[in-house]
Amino acid sequence: MEAQAQGLLESEPLQGRDEDAVASADFSSMLSEEEKEELRAELVQLEDEITTLRQVLSAKERHLVEIKQKLGMNLMNELKQNFSKSWHDMQTTTAYKKTHETLSHAGQKATAAFSNVGTAISKKFGDMRRK
Repeated sequence: MEAQAQGLLESEPLQGRDEDAVASADFSSMLSEEEKEELRAELVQLEDEITTLRQVLSAKERHLVEIKQKLGMNLMNELKQNFSKSWHDMQTTTAYKKTHETLSHAGQKATAAFSNVGTAISKKFGDMRRK
């Protein structure tokens, strides 16, 4: 009997279909008028609390903006600081250092190769002029 009763009590939260089934069920016929009135009062109280919390949050956000303005912080400065920090953090990674080193070495070799090609072309033009 205990195993059967335990199966009725699920420990998992409601999922999409379950929520839809609960939302569409009509429990009002199962409630007394007194219970309905208590629930209505609780609903009004919760709505009032939510409104108050929104007002408090809005006031705190305004205060935050004022403080940032007094400190000379604005969105552009914050973005610059975040970008600078991120760029610095990236430059200190091992992967960046290795990539930078490899590309720098490849760039030096490419420069040398172009210089050699340039010298060879100049020499060829010089030889053609002499002929």
